[in-house]
Amino acid sequence: MNKSRISRYLSLVLRHHPEAAGISLDRHGWAEVSELLTGVSRKYPIDRKLLDEIVEEDEKQRYSYSPDGTKIRASQGHSIPVDVELERAAPPEYLWHGTGEKSTASIDRQGLLPMGRLYVHLSPDPETAVKVGRRHGRPVVYRISSGKMAEDGIPFWRSENGVWLVKNVPVKYLRAGIGKMTESRE
Repeated sequence: MNKSRISRYLSLVLRHHPEAAGISLDRHGWAEVSELLTGVSRKYPIDRKLLDEIVEEDEKQRYSYSPDGTKIRASQGHSIPVDVELERAAPPEYLWHGTGEKSTASIDRQGLLPMGRLYVHLSPDPETAVKVGRRHGRPVVYRISSGKMAEDGIPFWRSENGVWLVKNVPVKYLRAGIGKMTESRE
């Protein structure tokens, strides 16, 4: 049994393709735990104990249970339309976005776009953004002038696991550096 592989499959099911496990999500992204276990068991051996371990041990805190523990959902990162009931929040002065070097030309032209997801994901610190960027090749970290964006009326949301979300980030709020932080364009 490979927890990492099962966790990736859970992420796929709860964020992008619930039909892969033969389940459905409600409008807030919740799945019945019993249905999820039955559906995932068709591909991977899983029970409630293992699901609890995966949720508890996930370093990115991708999943959350409903207060009564009968439902589960992904905290963010959906490509399917769900409302995970996020509250708007005032961001700090700067947030960070990590990506691979291959994406910089497009980002420098168009800004940050959700690219098939519902939101652009931003990190609260540059170290986390570097980790995210490494998943996509040589990391490039963008510093986002999030405080200025909020002043300009652009809404932000913060997910349960601390990831900041925004619909897009226009170029004028971005500053990139490869493996280092640089000054913001303002």
